[in-house]
Amino acid sequence: MGNLLKVLTCTDLEQGPNFFLDFENAQPTESEKEIYNQVNVVLKDAEGILEDLQSYRGAGHEIREAIQHPSDEKLQEKAWGAVVPLVGKLKKFYEFSQRLEAGLRGLLGALTSTPYSPTQHLEREQALAKQFAEILHFTLRFDELKMTNPAIQNDFSYYRRTLSRMRINNVPAEGENEVNNELANRMSLFYAEATPMLKTLSDATTKFVSENKNLPIENTTDCLSTMASVCRVMLETPEYRSRFTNEDTVSFCLRVMVGVIILYDHVHPVGAFAKTSKIDMKGCIKVLKDQPPNSVEGLLNALRYTTKHLNDETTSKQIKSMLQ
Repeated sequence: MGNLLKVLTCTDLEQGPNFFLDFENAQPTESEKEIYNQVNVVLKDAEGILEDLQSYRGAGHEIREAIQHPSDEKLQEKAWGAVVPLVGKLKKFYEFSQRLEAGLRGLLGALTSTPYSPTQHLEREQALAKQFAEILHFTLRFDELKMTNPAIQNDFSYYRRTLSRMRINNVPAEGENEVNNELANRMSLFYAEATPMLKTLSDATTKFVSENKNLPIENTTDCLSTMASVCRVMLETPEYRSRFTNEDTVSFCLRVMVGVIILYDHVHPVGAFAKTSKIDMKGCIKVLKDQPPNSVEGLLNALRYTTKHLNDETTSKQIKSMLQ
């Protein structure tokens, strides 16, 4: 709590309270430790998942050769041999999304529970707020990499086609133990999404809200809008920004702000862009546009193409034109 600076002014009250959230140094208090340790087990694998995805090259060449020469058994075997280990990687990514979903639900439970308001939770439980931010940060990075890698879906489609052909011909397939049919169906749906990790988080948050009927939906959406507000204020306030000791913290904050806006837009009944939204969308877009253009184009695209309500009639013309 000592490193917490509140900046509440009369005008800020309309958009909810703003305070310094120490993304760099927050450590769990005794009451946070149980959830923190559970989520930490998941997050420590996140960087390795991103590295594996970044280095994912695909088996495009081998697949093309096999398709062009269907009667050449050697080429068929070569393509299958190239695809099976890649599908093992895709399975690992998918299973990680399930672990991430469980972690998110644990954090939402802690950050929205009564008697504290979402703002009080984020202030009191900064280590959990930081983990929530790290999940969002990972999610946007994963989806950015996935969107620019068409090999993922091509490899998986080839794997499924070949597997069903093998089944018809009663050929034993060593890769089938890796991914059975039910898992393959779920993975197919996951990778068919433009932003699969974001869809996982969004579905998990919606499910959390529907399963916790005794908890007002505002507890969850206010947690998201407060996080967006905190990130925006930290980025636009020089005295806060000067407290960042790591240059990556700015891009971390920007990504978290965008991630939490998209999540809010999917979970809140009227979304993030309506006049009644508790997120200052104009302020958030302005903060993004104040950064060097090359560094934020991906984030602006995420707001343009992965939100749910941007093109609703209730979205002001000004916000639409800011994102054009």
